[in-house]
Amino acid sequence: MVAIVSTVAYLGLEARAVEVQVQLSSGLPRFTVVGLPDKAVAESRERVRAALAAIGLALPPKVITVNLSPADLPKEGSHYDLPIALGLLAAIGAIDGETLSHFVAVGEMSLDGRIIPSPGVLLAALHASSRRMGLICPFSQGAEAAWAGDVEIVAAPDLLALMAHLRGSRVLTPPQPGEAEPMAGGADLAQVKGQEVAKRALEICAAGGHNMLMSGPPGAGKSLLASCLPGILPPLEPAEALEVSMVASVAGELQGGRMRRRRPFRSPHHSASMPALVGGGLKVRPGEISLAHLGVLFLDELPEFQRQVLDSLRQPLETGEVAVARANMHVTFPARFQLVAAMNPCRCGHLGDPSLACARAPRCAADYQARVSGPFLDRIDLHVEVAGVSAADLTLPPPAEGSAEVAQRVAAARQVQTARYAGEGARTNAEADGELLERVATPDDPGRKLLADAAAAMRMSARGFHRVLRVARTIADLASSDSVGRIHVAEALSYRRQAPRN
Repeated sequence: MVAIVSTVAYLGLEARAVEVQVQLSSGLPRFTVVGLPDKAVAESRERVRAALAAIGLALPPKVITVNLSPADLPKEGSHYDLPIALGLLAAIGAIDGETLSHFVAVGEMSLDGRIIPSPGVLLAALHASSRRMGLICPFSQGAEAAWAGDVEIVAAPDLLALMAHLRGSRVLTPPQPGEAEPMAGGADLAQVKGQEVAKRALEICAAGGHNMLMSGPPGAGKSLLASCLPGILPPLEPAEALEVSMVASVAGELQGGRMRRRRPFRSPHHSASMPALVGGGLKVRPGEISLAHLGVLFLDELPEFQRQVLDSLRQPLETGEVAVARANMHVTFPARFQLVAAMNPCRCGHLGDPSLACARAPRCAADYQARVSGPFLDRIDLHVEVAGVSAADLTLPPPAEGSAEVAQRVAAARQVQTARYAGEGARTNAEADGELLERVATPDDPGRKLLADAAAAMRMSARGFHRVLRVARTIADLASSDSVGRIHVAEALSYRRQAPRN
């Protein structure tokens, strides 16, 4: 007899169907798991053995073979514990195998029989819903799984409670979807005194989904400005919230089953490795750029990041996704994020102040900035010089506008872009390709001449040319202008800088 329990394997944000096949046969007692299991899956034998012993059941003295089918698909993670345990219980007749055939099961087993959380439950629930099956999952993740909609969720705290439910002797209460996270939180632009140019650039960045680099001395407020960006971005649409929550679920960061409503804001340290930033590792998991999907990735002290790590962001910045290549599989994660970076002009940070600058200025600035490659800088739309804050600036009254007022203008500009790009495969100006830009962002004659002259003088690449057009289109949207004029092109060019020669 072979007992079969359905579960899933996670490949990026795809849940692939897996059958856990359990067979008991005569022979010297042994417990074998086959089907390309990783170390965590192979160790499930001991966790399952201890969990069954904790509820008073011993494994039969037979040959126990567990096959994870399809056998050529790598299996990673501890969520296979529960389906293996259920397969064993069905094989020895402790529960009905026919009842199990209507469910997908995921969860890690504790040695005392408790069912504890494992990453990816939301993906498993959506997969079960697509196959018109129910889901068996840990009790603490029931609220997360319930976001999948019309699917029967059995959220059990331990094996005994789950067995009683499956036998019909004690029914577990179906979980309700967790509360959506609150919208409040983050810094407000009302905290920023002065820095009008930087705040204007931040508004353009938010309105069009552009990338931005701020350069200025220490203490000028670059980090504070970056932390204000999520507060002026529009809230996630329902479909976007599901995407962001799925990434968080796979990474094990969806706490309490709370659906994400705020756009993510990730700020990794400059010592972060390439797998930490772009994804990968021994057990493939999303990196910071995927956890920032549809939100903001803030890289402070940009030149301090390893150059190889920064250059690995070049393709995701263009395509909106990242592919992690392994010897036996390729995993793709979404990574459509806004890059906001900050840096000092040189290592000491005081290049513009002769009284504080180091003796190597200005050579030290060229060496420091050369750590960031030209092709990487060419992918950044807005380059902004942030001036230092003086004592007089700190005594200024609070700004008349805060994040709420700026967010209203940003939302209006985003609505214009949503209507413009309906059915075009883009959501914001930053996502519009060259052909689309020619239709919606071609400047008037004075603007076209200014852009052509500037492109020649600044030796712009084709990518840089299109990025200026995108920024100009966003500036026009903020001004409620149907066409892109010379004034919009001029402001867009003011944020463009030539990449340094390396």
